[in-house]
Amino acid sequence: MSVITQHAVGTFCWPELMTTDLAAAKKFYSGLFGWTPNDAPMPDGNAYTMIELGGQTIGGMYSSHKEEIPPHWNLYIAVNDADEAAKRAASVGGTVILAPFDVMDAGRMAVIQDPTGATFSVWQPKAHAGSARLDEIGTLSWNELMTRDTEKASAFYSALFGWRPNAWQGPIPYTVFQLADEERMVGGMMEMPPEMKDAPPHWLPYFQVADTDAVVARARELGGTICNPPMDIPNVGRIAMIADPQGAAFAIAKFTER
Repeated sequence: MSVITQHAVGTFCWPELMTTDLAAAKKFYSGLFGWTPNDAPMPDGNAYTMIELGGQTIGGMYSSHKEEIPPHWNLYIAVNDADEAAKRAASVGGTVILAPFDVMDAGRMAVIQDPTGATFSVWQPKAHAGSARLDEIGTLSWNELMTRDTEKASAFYSALFGWRPNAWQGPIPYTVFQLADEERMVGGMMEMPPEMKDAPPHWLPYFQVADTDAVVARARELGGTICNPPMDIPNVGRIAMIADPQGAAFAIAKFTER
């Protein structure tokens, strides 16, 4: 697959892990997906780890010890103007968690919480466009909103990014978001099941794999927890949900159709 140098506005462009043990996270994900961590020094003296696959940057991770924020994956959405996006988000019911700020010369970002409680970031690229590879083995390949109010979430994301929500005919009620002016799918949404009553609404990243069962077995060996064991979704593929040793959740999928 060719290297991505620009992401369409309104599409997911970067996965980022916030963890409490960066060294352990590097070991786990390198062993699971074959990622190569590359530490980049930051002005505050800390390091931001770029995740590389096949010599291309596909995501990032960093260490945080804020006890009120558990380890998790954060997803970034490409925008033309981070300031305008943050202002717009607030006007349609969202909350700006971190006001727009520059990330050196890489770009400008903001952290936003949707009206149902799920957080995400917006990214206005400058020197750094985002992930150089998507939708292939070992990379971010799907993005799924788990929420308790799908109607409110649909209205918010449609107003903010122009996404079109469409019902997907499958084994459970599911919504697929598409870009306003084309058929491209940018993500999905589902109602959180009762067994997730203690989990907050969130965006869940899916990483593509060649063999779901083999990756699940490897995750166990590396200290991960299998939240949902491998299952087949008709016309989609075989998926599973995993939590890394620090508790950050993500999903994997061997897709049969995209």
